[in-house]
Amino acid sequence: MFCAPIFSARDEACLPDEKASAYEGAPLPIPDYLEKYYWWAYVRPWGVWVFEREWLVNLILWGWYKPLRDVALKALGDKLSGRTLQISCCYGTFTPKLTERVIAGGGTLDVLDVSPAQLDNLRRKIASDAPVRILMRNSTNLEGLATASYDRVILFFLPHEQPRDVRSKTIAEAFRVVKPTGEILVIEFGKAKIWHPLKWLWLPFLKYLEPFAPDIWDHAPESWLAYDAKRWVMEKTPLFGGFYQKIVMKSRGE
Repeated sequence: MFCAPIFSARDEACLPDEKASAYEGAPLPIPDYLEKYYWWAYVRPWGVWVFEREWLVNLILWGWYKPLRDVALKALGDKLSGRTLQISCCYGTFTPKLTERVIAGGGTLDVLDVSPAQLDNLRRKIASDAPVRILMRNSTNLEGLATASYDRVILFFLPHEQPRDVRSKTIAEAFRVVKPTGEILVIEFGKAKIWHPLKWLWLPFLKYLEPFAPDIWDHAPESWLAYDAKRWVMEKTPLFGGFYQKIVMKSRGE
C-alpha cells in the first residue's frame, strides 16, 4: 500500500516524541514477514512519523483514501451500538471517524495490532476518554477475545499485506469472534478491469513492494476469504474500475 521512504532501516531521524506505551497486552514478537517486508512502513517509529499524513496516504492510493474511508463508514452506519473490532491499525482518519460513530451509537471499539509503534500512534489519535480499547494482538491469534463476541469486524487494507497462510488464519479468527448475526467488512484492492491504466502502470510496481498482494487482485474474494457460503452472504462492490473493492459479509440468519 505504501512506497518505501528513503531512510535506512537503522535511521533514527524524525522520530515522534517518546511516550509511555498505551495499549493492553504483553509485547509480542514482530512477525517475520512484517519485519522483512514492511519494517519501513509499520514497525519503525520514524516510519509511522513519515506515513501518518492523510494527504500522503491519499496520494499513494491515487486520491482514493477518503472515498474508500467514507465508503466503509457508510456501510457501517452513522451509529454503531454493540461491540466493534478493527483488526490492524491504519493510517489516516478512518479509526477516529469510526470512533465517532461508536460514540454516537453507545457502543465500544477494540483495535488491535502487533506493532507497538502502530498502537502508540493510534493512541495519539484517539481521545483518552473514548470507548476504545487498544490491544496488542497478533491477528492470527486473538487470544482473550471470546468466540462470537463482536457485532462487526473490520479489515481495512490488511489482507493484501499478509502471506496466504497468515491471511487465512487472520480471516479464520475474524469469523470466529464475530457473532452469528454480525457482519464482516473488508476494504481491499480488487481485480482491476483489463482497460484500467493502473493495472499496467501501478500493479507491477506494487508487486515489488507488496509481494503478497497478487493473491488479492488476481483472484475473486471467495478464494481467499474462505467463508462459509451456507452461513454468510457476500456482497461485493467494485470501486475505481475494480482497482479497489468493498466486501460485506452478513449472516444468512440460519
